[in-house]
Amino acid sequence: MKKDIILKVENISKQYRLGSVGTGTLAHDINRWWHEIRGKENPYLKLGEINDRSTEGTSDYVWALQNINFEVERGEVLGIIGKNGAGKSTLLKILSKVTAPTTGIIRYKGRIASLLEVGTGFHGEMTGRENIFLNGAILGMTKKEIASKLDEIIEFSGCQRYIDTPVKRYSSGMTVRLAFAVAAFLEPEILIIDEVLAVGDAEFQKKAIGKMQDISRGEGRTVLFVSHNMAAVETLCTRVISMKNGSIDGVGDPTKIISDYLQSNSFSERLISFDSIDIAKGNENIKIMYAAIENVSSENATDVIDVTSEIDFRLKIINQTNQSKISIGYDLLTIKGDVIFGSGGKFECSINQITDISCRIPSNFLNDDVYQIYCYFHTNEMKELFSDEELLTFEVKDVKRESGYLGKVNGMLRPSLPWTIKQ
Repeated sequence: MKKDIILKVENISKQYRLGSVGTGTLAHDINRWWHEIRGKENPYLKLGEINDRSTEGTSDYVWALQNINFEVERGEVLGIIGKNGAGKSTLLKILSKVTAPTTGIIRYKGRIASLLEVGTGFHGEMTGRENIFLNGAILGMTKKEIASKLDEIIEFSGCQRYIDTPVKRYSSGMTVRLAFAVAAFLEPEILIIDEVLAVGDAEFQKKAIGKMQDISRGEGRTVLFVSHNMAAVETLCTRVISMKNGSIDGVGDPTKIISDYLQSNSFSERLISFDSIDIAKGNENIKIMYAAIENVSSENATDVIDVTSEIDFRLKIINQTNQSKISIGYDLLTIKGDVIFGSGGKFECSINQITDISCRIPSNFLNDDVYQIYCYFHTNEMKELFSDEELLTFEVKDVKRESGYLGKVNGMLRPSLPWTIKQ
């Protein structure tokens, strides 16, 4: 049976120039043009290094993507996974025509709708209702077609009360609800979603995933889904592409590709430390000079963490805002994206000085597994200052059970609970 290929990506590569100038200077553009009219190869294609953020490069050019090739069938849900900086979002921006590839060709059939960032394609001064018609027009829909879907879009979004309010007054969750509803109900042949659903609450995420399943299985439309939530990717997708340093690292069955991805990555980055504020992790608001998962139960804080160990999540930060009281919190997640718990509070952090803060996780609490720290910083008014979804990764081992015949204890947590017996 002949495959119905709706999207074909052939030898897509994307090159960026590092520094203050993004894509090159006027001199570079003239040089490219001069080579092109003489039928010669672009001289800058020979320059550049792979996009590995963990190593210091020697070139001003970097390949965010290099030689990407794949096909997508109609009705398929294709998951795209990879660490931050792997090239996932760059690929989706090229497929959505937000940016152009340096080399390569994309062939597709029908309309493409994209959800790349919260509020993308929305006009803040226009109402939710007006933005529905604007987005529909961008997708090539007629006013009559949009009007026929209007009630369904508004109902699904859950923004009925605010639909005639300018979207600049919407929360990020409301904005993404409306944006997803528009993209899903205006019936594009290809729907592209980049992690944006993580902004919504649990109820909306479940609702959105159900709608994506209806779109692909019931309506035969195609979905490209990027997420760090491995459980959602495994549940939703029919096929998965794993990316690494701008290239495709694996493609195939979701369970196998996700398993290979989790095993191939080094999950030992439980400590990061910086000597200079200039290279520290963060932004203009917050700089993280040190972050670590420390084994409190051992004289050496970097020793293997056993399930019986007490551990500290420790931060040394520099508060560069103009207010000393800020909110600091974190979510502890499994490597597949399931949230175990969240914790946080409001702290006095001296401005432009190092503040040392830690949170104790008790012994006999976490099960043996690999975990990630999603850390976030806010003002007291809950305005985000900085966040990092993969700040640290660490493993908890069950040394006693590993050396015996017993298997892993069931569940995400394994607290030591008191038992009593009465006879």
